[in-house]
Amino acid sequence: MSETARFVVIAEFRLKEGQQAAFLGHAHEDARASLANEPGCHQFDVLTTPDDDCLVVLHEAYTDRAAFDTHTEMPHYAPFKDATGPMLAAPPVVRFFDIT
Repeated sequence: MSETARFVVIAEFRLKEGQQAAFLGHAHEDARASLANEPGCHQFDVLTTPDDDCLVVLHEAYTDRAAFDTHTEMPHYAPFKDATGPMLAAPPVVRFFDIT
């Protein structure tokens, strides 16, 4: 992880059955666009577990909270949020951490 990354976001998504493949397509595109177009985004991992195909976790590292806030205003963010919303079985659980 970059030494300039000081802010981490962990977002856990509980999916409806059978939605993982479609969700992952959108998540990987959001990750790709974030890393390519946001200087404040230093890492964006899409995580799955073989034990639960209805769980996807996003691990994102940003320069600071402002860089994450900018992420939520980027042109690629709204399509991700809009497309994946109907795939969710519950609202995402999002936690914020400072790297100390």
